[in-house]
Amino acid sequence: MTDKQFIEELKLKSTQAYSKLLDDFQQKVFSTCISFVPNKEDAEDIAQDVFVEVFKSIHKFKGDSKLSTWIYRITTNKCLEFIRKRNTKKRFAFLQSITGNAIPMDKTDYFTEMNHPGILLENKELSATLFKAINSLPESQSVVFTLHKIDGKSYQEVADITNRSLSSVESVMFRAKKNLQSVLENYYKKEY
Repeated sequence: MTDKQFIEELKLKSTQAYSKLLDDFQQKVFSTCISFVPNKEDAEDIAQDVFVEVFKSIHKFKGDSKLSTWIYRITTNKCLEFIRKRNTKKRFAFLQSITGNAIPMDKTDYFTEMNHPGILLENKELSATLFKAINSLPESQSVVFTLHKIDGKSYQEVADITNRSLSSVESVMFRAKKNLQSVLENYYKKEY
């Protein structure tokens, strides 16, 4: 079956096509989710949301990009949506704490739960520090850095997923590395 036929089968809601889609992409989508949200349960929930969205929206897929690129774009957007909601809830909890209604929460605490199988660092504290630093970057830098360095996508794949030019991705990546270097240097100056 060609890619075009496969997409047509998906649009016709073929159970066999959906099954193949899950077989082909379930682990890849989960890996991307956990690169953004280093908590297994939440990453699984987001991955599930991704496939629900793919199933609901497959009729909108025009074939301007590869199916995998379209799926990764949905995955990235779902992860960012989750992170934004999480941070909003934490800000709300912090505001409640100011008025005496709740205990203050650090909005980056969530990202230190470090259940991320893709990062094989023996020192959990170092992993937590790295995720905090990545999540402190502006969103565009965080996305590009995560897709390239943690999820292992090529610059071209990152460009396709984020709808940016290759030179734009390289530029954003350069700024992300510079900013991360600065954040981590400041962290270690404070620590030692």
